[in-house]
Amino acid sequence: MSATPQRHPRARRLTLTALAVTAGAGAMVAAALPAGAASGGGAAKSRTVDVQLLSFNDFHGTLEPPQGSSGNVTERQADGTTKAIPAGGVEYLATSLREARKGHEYSVTAAAGDMIGGSPMLSGLFHDEPSIEALNKLKLDVTSVGNHEFDEGKTELRRMAYGGCHPVEGCFEYGKEFTGSEFKYLAANVTDEKTKRPMMNPTFIWKKGDVKIGFIGVTLEGTPDVVTAEGVKGLKFGDEVETINKYAAELNKQGVKSIVALIHEGGLPANGAYNYDCDAPGAGAGISGAIVDIAKNVDPKVDALVTGHTHQAYACNIPDPAGNPRMVTSAASYGRLFTDTALTYDRQTKDIVRTPVSAPKPVNKVVTRDQPKAADMTELIQRWSALAAPVANRPQGFISADIPGRGSEAYEKPLGDLIADAQLEALAPADKGGAQLALMNPGGIRADLAYKASGTEGDGVVTYGESYTVQPFNNLMNIVDLTGAQLITALQQQVSGPVNGPNPKILQVSKGFTYTLDMTKTGADRIVVDSVKLNGAAIDPAKTYRVAMNEFLAGGGDGFTVLKEHKNKLVGAPDLECFNAFLAKSTATTPIAPPAAGRITVVK
Repeated sequence: MSATPQRHPRARRLTLTALAVTAGAGAMVAAALPAGAASGGGAAKSRTVDVQLLSFNDFHGTLEPPQGSSGNVTERQADGTTKAIPAGGVEYLATSLREARKGHEYSVTAAAGDMIGGSPMLSGLFHDEPSIEALNKLKLDVTSVGNHEFDEGKTELRRMAYGGCHPVEGCFEYGKEFTGSEFKYLAANVTDEKTKRPMMNPTFIWKKGDVKIGFIGVTLEGTPDVVTAEGVKGLKFGDEVETINKYAAELNKQGVKSIVALIHEGGLPANGAYNYDCDAPGAGAGISGAIVDIAKNVDPKVDALVTGHTHQAYACNIPDPAGNPRMVTSAASYGRLFTDTALTYDRQTKDIVRTPVSAPKPVNKVVTRDQPKAADMTELIQRWSALAAPVANRPQGFISADIPGRGSEAYEKPLGDLIADAQLEALAPADKGGAQLALMNPGGIRADLAYKASGTEGDGVVTYGESYTVQPFNNLMNIVDLTGAQLITALQQQVSGPVNGPNPKILQVSKGFTYTLDMTKTGADRIVVDSVKLNGAAIDPAKTYRVAMNEFLAGGGDGFTVLKEHKNKLVGAPDLECFNAFLAKSTATTPIAPPAAGRITVVK
């Protein structure tokens, strides 16, 4: 059995060889003083104390072990090869965190958003109450909000934080009222448009004895671009850097010098292995994306950045504006990893002692499935599964092999093709909208369809719970008029503009709609306009087409602003209903095969 970070020695404490504190920057120190060493002698209290920071992000209500490729992490081997390790599941995450805390008098657990939303059925069917209960049991102390915390709007998010039964569906367990989160939700850069005040607490101060660490929580400023308009109605999302710097100064005024920012925005490491060294050949050289500029501009008063959103794993040194090393971490997604960071707290300065780049770094550790399950989490899953079983276990259809979706790295994803085909088939009839093609946003595909049975249903059987996990948002379908010119602009917006230019979002398209994507070019020129065809005929810029898409896309989500210019909208069935109707036409003897690629021709 190969070693994983679960078995590596705990990350050593972050210390400098010389103690002298630079104002606001965490620690350049003047005299050698090992962490834990007494500053005076005799029985005097130690000047420094080790504080363990455990962190994770993008949990997305994943209580049971995630399926398909989303249930693995990639480990880089010493010889340069890679190995897939099954990981995740809250029963194992609980065990991992509890083991990691042993022997640490000072330990705080924090997260960087998307704890809920886009959740598998076991949590999503109950509006994520099971996940909030599980996170309470995990002893999470604090998290920032993420974009998915707004999937059901600000009122529902506040219910997650403060409790109360669902306003429409009531209490899900007889005699029990949902009590909300025991951890703090932070939303420093999310303000009410009317009051101009943060909709939730901007900061949280963790205290134990004379140790105080301040946390500032923000979500990405672009949250309105990736959430339905209804979900963020009445809210304004501010700049991440400006907000963090503002509240770092306020925490300093309160005497809090040790500060951690929880940021639901992330980066893209050059290698997908969780143990890839993103500081090779130099500090932060192996990471790109929005978090890099954020990290370079966040005030040196902030000692560490815990990030998320991109579902990537990294632990990088990105120098702060004063040129001092500062750790920026992310622990992938779905509870497959957690980050173990050792902070050295100086009681005299009340600040974190920063390390040089050469010092030991935080470690991302795998939540392996070869360890004991946490009994209380098993009970939680069994309890909620019993409530969900009548719906979750219902067979919906049959597949002949794995159909990759979320886990596919291809621009054209097999499950994306399947979903778009399901939407087109459901909405093509004249009385259903007369759709001629369908567009599906890749971020709305939340999982793979796995051939291997996840329970007792049998291999190849797709249950309602599994189809729900793929399409959990219950978005209503919209069938709209778009001109050929608008369709071409939408394709160009996949690879251009402020949202998708740096990180393309390739729409999944229904059968009969084809085009060429030339990645050797830049921006909108990556779309070969003459190649855009519907059923073999070139798209006519002046002609009107009936297009099916979910309400998120129709509202201009994911940077597709041109799609908001549609006309003659007809509201159709929910996306999941369309998907399940398509699956229902399959049988054990005529299962659905993974669609062959070929709708999007990619030139690299």
